[in-house]
Amino acid sequence: MITFNLSSYNTGPFILVGIPGLEQSHVWIGIPFCIIYIVAVVGNCILLYLIAVERSLHQPMFFFLSMLAMTDLILSTAGVPKTLSIFWLGAREITFPGCLTQMFFLHYSFVLDSAILMTMAFDRYVAICSPLRYTTILTPKMIIKISVSISFRSFCIILPVVFLLTRLPFCRTRIIPHTYCEHIGVARLACADISINIWYGFCVPIMTVISDVILIAVSYALILCAVFRLPSRAARQKALGTCGSHVCVILMFYTPAFFSILAHRFGHNVSLTFHIMFANLYIVIPPALNPIVYGVKTKQIRDKVILLFSTKGIE
Repeated sequence: MITFNLSSYNTGPFILVGIPGLEQSHVWIGIPFCIIYIVAVVGNCILLYLIAVERSLHQPMFFFLSMLAMTDLILSTAGVPKTLSIFWLGAREITFPGCLTQMFFLHYSFVLDSAILMTMAFDRYVAICSPLRYTTILTPKMIIKISVSISFRSFCIILPVVFLLTRLPFCRTRIIPHTYCEHIGVARLACADISINIWYGFCVPIMTVISDVILIAVSYALILCAVFRLPSRAARQKALGTCGSHVCVILMFYTPAFFSILAHRFGHNVSLTFHIMFANLYIVIPPALNPIVYGVKTKQIRDKVILLFSTKGIE
């Protein structure tokens, strides 16, 4: 039996290539990425600030929205700064522990984002289908329990991925044709059987996300049934209006996610350049658009943003 000394195999750094085929354009590609990342950071920080200081926003829906904003900051910050350092500074090396850390936070924030969207769908279901019981169901204690549960669930799903990689010996190339570390991309560099990695990495997180999608679909099916039973058109429009921003965020999150998954699985004719570019856009565009969508479509937040900047302008 051959045994591997993992410490000797896993001490060297990995090399992140960037976007294969577009190396000459990395400097220019980094400019829009940087702008979108700044929009994501500023937008989500404003959202968190408003929810923290405005007592009228201390409601379950906005608490979950603040969780979404924090998770979006983790998702974009885990990937974009390193990507920009590759594009602009040529800093392509990343240590094995650094690679594992980046991979963990990217996958963790993705799974947690999905869980938060599911929780927000439940919040809208209770608000519309059982409005008189809303405050008794979603008490502060229950909100904390839900938040801890979905965070712990995401942690338990992604942590095994780290251990599945640490057991692998990397004795061949350490060149990763990507801008950041992701589980299967790193596992494919190992000189050992990675069937467990492929099985776990594809099935467990994906099935978790699919279960979230199913629960979201069930919630909105029940919401629509309740809405269409309302007596007046104005009441129906008001009820649906409270869900509009959430539905937009759901579509922005899941549509590109499932497109990317299907393209990786079945799109053998899709170029690697497109895969990597799309993967990079995915970790920065939804975090940038989410606060904009909520700022435009949610009246409470829109009014507070206008008041915030009008006050700044007066000062």
